[in-house]
Amino acid sequence: MPAQRADARRNYARILAVAEEEVAAHGADASLEQIARTAGVGSATVRRHFPTRRALLEAVFHERIDALAVRARELAQAEDVRAALLEWLDALTAYSASARGLATAMLWDQEADPAHQNACVATLSEAGEPLLRRAEEAGAVPPGVTAADLLTLIAGIVLATERHPDPATEADRLLRLAVAGISPGGEGTTG
Repeated sequence: MPAQRADARRNYARILAVAEEEVAAHGADASLEQIARTAGVGSATVRRHFPTRRALLEAVFHERIDALAVRARELAQAEDVRAALLEWLDALTAYSASARGLATAMLWDQEADPAHQNACVATLSEAGEPLLRRAEEAGAVPPGVTAADLLTLIAGIVLATERHPDPATEADRLLRLAVAGISPGGEGTTG
């Protein structure tokens, strides 16, 4: 039995490594069958480790999502909360624009599968809420804006720019445009 567990761990690691490459190349629609072939396992093995496409994408993005969550928690302690919030949104936008498939993963409709929480959104929302609440208390954002709202906004920007010749620059430009609506003229606002 321990040999099977070691084999299962190796399969999981191999599938995940191949999935990262395939998602980078083809986005959220990367072929699960191609992932299985390249990893040298059967489709059933892929589905045993990752029962849904969403589960696979969440695993692919897990490490970076966690790093962005840690950064949000660090920035929540910053003196200039508006600048801190914008720094986090910049980092999230830059990563989302460079990580094909993440924006799609963030937008998947939870109502279609209410039993499965969107781990990408849940992790980022939970980490971003304290930063956002401090920005709200400081008057840097209007009341009622949620971290999930900002994640949806960023995902929309990234999806709108993914076919642009320079998606990261265009996504950043559109984020700046949106920020003017989220927090107009708040350059000196601190908390």
